[in-house]
Amino acid sequence: MANWKILIKGFGSYLQLERSLSANTVEAYLHDIHKLEQFVLLRNYSLSPLQIELKHLQEFLLWVTELGMTPMSQSRMVSGIKAFYKYLIMENMLPDSPATLLETPRSNRKLPDVLSLPEIERLIAAIDRSKPEGERNKAMLETLYSSGLRVSELITLKISNLFFDSGFMRITGKGDKERLVPVGSVAMADMTRYKEEVRCHISPKKGHEDTLFLSKRGTGITRVMVFLVIKDLAMKSQLKKKISPHTFRHSFATHLIEGGADLRAVQEMLGHASITTTEIYTHLDRDFLRSEILRFHPRNQ
Repeated sequence: MANWKILIKGFGSYLQLERSLSANTVEAYLHDIHKLEQFVLLRNYSLSPLQIELKHLQEFLLWVTELGMTPMSQSRMVSGIKAFYKYLIMENMLPDSPATLLETPRSNRKLPDVLSLPEIERLIAAIDRSKPEGERNKAMLETLYSSGLRVSELITLKISNLFFDSGFMRITGKGDKERLVPVGSVAMADMTRYKEEVRCHISPKKGHEDTLFLSKRGTGITRVMVFLVIKDLAMKSQLKKKISPHTFRHSFATHLIEGGADLRAVQEMLGHASITTTEIYTHLDRDFLRSEILRFHPRNQ
């Protein structure tokens, strides 16, 4: 795929020298074309940029939508792709552009709101930490945002699946599929504090001895309880957005992708089933996943 590297480099020079765009704009455009290249490699399509068709570009946009990229970022991405193909036509490498009819996908289901880091901090600051459940609730929200867990994965999280020495948790996701998920230092500290200072005073009911997050009664907390905690905090912090546990997962993915994280790494961390069932998904190196979280998650900046 050396072809990609050469053409992307030429595109960068064109944007800088001929279109006199700012360094930030050039970087954003190149960033988006690199994501398209990543997608082509991930799908095992042996295609150079000159062989890409409209259907491949549409599939790419659908993929980044499902990974949580915001409509605004997708619009910028479409502009970048169109500019790239305009450059290839100017260089007489292509007769016409496969991106001419490319539009930002219109999702039938409304994407959930994304919270900014200051909004997440406002929510967390509204927790009353003088109460035992306050420490639990802070640990839960930091875990949702740090690792992009589904609410079902949060409430079934086991103490025996926390590997904080190496900075990972073992998560059982949809279809009982297990994956290792990196966890940030803030979430690790909060989970450890809750476990050692609050949970140790609760007697777990039979069958809940290994469950991390417990109710006062010693049973695992329910999905509804997590929803209610978040709803209550949204009211206290006067956040007008419609938020749920999934908002944290969506914000996690969006912040990583827009920060520049590798798309395959985000897909793996979310535990997404393959978007095309025939796709052969190669598991990424654990250290690479952890480094992507540490480099691109706002909590670690």
